[in-house]
Amino acid sequence: MSVVVELHALELQGRHGVLEHERQTAQLFLYDIELELPEPPADELEGTVDYREVVALVRELSDGRQFQLLESLAAAVADVLLERFAQVVRVRVRVRKPEVDPGAPVEFAAASVRRERR
Repeated sequence: MSVVVELHALELQGRHGVLEHERQTAQLFLYDIELELPEPPADELEGTVDYREVVALVRELSDGRQFQLLESLAAAVADVLLERFAQVVRVRVRVRKPEVDPGAPVEFAAASVRRERR
C-alpha cells in the first residue's frame, strides 16, 4: 500500500526566468508537489515526509540558484526531494508562474516533472 503526500500552491518568491528583469526582481512561484511513499506502519512522523522539510528544501533550492526555465526548476526540485527522502518512490512537481506575459492573458505558465526511483 502507498500514500501520496501533497503540498499544493506552495508560495515562494524566486528570481527565475529568461528575461533579465525576471532575475533581478523576485516574483511569485507556486509549487504543487506530490510525493508517493509506502504507507507509514504507525501514526508517527518518522514513517513519512515532514512538510516543513519539503518547504525548506524547495526554498533553499529556489533561493540558492537561478533558473531560466520552469522545466529546469521543476526537475531540480524533484531531484532534490528524491535525494533527500529515501522512502519516496515517486515524485511529481509542477511549478506555476502567475506573473507571466506571453502576449495574451493567461492565469499562469507551468511546467511539470515526474521522477521515479529506480
